[in-house]
Amino acid sequence: MNREKTIIRTSIIGIAANIFLSAFKAFVGIITNSIAIIMDSVNNLSDALSSVITIVGTKLAGKPADKKHPFGHGRAEYLTALVIAVIILYAGLTACIESVKKIINPVTPDYNTASIVIISVAVVVKIVLGLYVKASGKKVNSDSLIASGQDALMDSIISASTILAAAIFLIWHISLEAYLGVLISFAIVKAGIEVLRETISKILGERIDSHLSKEIKRTIVSCDKEILGAYDLVLNNYGPDMHVGSAHIEVPDTWSADKIDSMSRKIANEVYVKHGVAMSAIGIYSVNTKENSAAQIRERVSKIVMEHKEILQMHGFFVDEKTKQMRFDIIVSFDSLSMKEMFNHVVQDVKDAFPDYDVQVQFDVDISD
Repeated sequence: MNREKTIIRTSIIGIAANIFLSAFKAFVGIITNSIAIIMDSVNNLSDALSSVITIVGTKLAGKPADKKHPFGHGRAEYLTALVIAVIILYAGLTACIESVKKIINPVTPDYNTASIVIISVAVVVKIVLGLYVKASGKKVNSDSLIASGQDALMDSIISASTILAAAIFLIWHISLEAYLGVLISFAIVKAGIEVLRETISKILGERIDSHLSKEIKRTIVSCDKEILGAYDLVLNNYGPDMHVGSAHIEVPDTWSADKIDSMSRKIANEVYVKHGVAMSAIGIYSVNTKENSAAQIRERVSKIVMEHKEILQMHGFFVDEKTKQMRFDIIVSFDSLSMKEMFNHVVQDVKDAFPDYDVQVQFDVDISD
């Protein structure tokens, strides 16, 4: 709830500041006949609209889970970010069209001291607003606020460029208005494309943050000294700070079902308390503790597997010498030219070295650190 309040409060401040700046810039742009300042005003107005959509998205994302959406509505923030990206792109394209029209049919600007002072004040306001919004976004892990803050800082540079154009006109009587308007429009379009690309990437599903992944695995292993490793960590993202995960742990083959159940519950609780991640499943890899030769076989297999540079890890190894069965998982790097071919090649190498064994290998990819 505090996160939602912070986003909404920051967005409201952004709306008020951008409407104020847009109105003044539009007034100055009209009286000075400056297309660059008018385009800058439109940019501020689109920023205000983006903040409105951020509030709507935050409200939608904050709705509790229901039968139809058991994982909540957190991903609504990503959908609103897509809308914001489209608005930014539209503003940029509109600005470009209008600026090109002014290049074809130029109009001489009419600057005065008051207009330059107003734009200078706007630059300062945008810098302060950008730093505040960006800091708030980082504090509550809101991509929308971080993007808005960065956009505001970029806007301050754009506004500063209009002052430079005014100075050039006053000193040398050279009008760069329309050309500057084109450059501003390109900057706006670029910002829209970046927001669009980042949002789509999150919707598609990104790699788990390396630090978070390592911390969760460290927490899992610390739950019991007999847990030999944590692997295959998967986090499904259902919105900012909303993750549902699963993992495998290596434990001695002597553990009872009761102990496994108890430990799985302990791990789920510890991970949720420390990292806010709900663990939906804890899988088990059994590790040999009875056969003395199992360790030697594992070492031989590991050497064969890890000789291939495109194999990042082998885990979950278990061998049953009575039934002549061997099983383990290997992680194949995304850098492999053909991940499936590399996997099959490694499996065949192991089978060739142990022809009497039923070799069962699980194909894993490099999901998390």
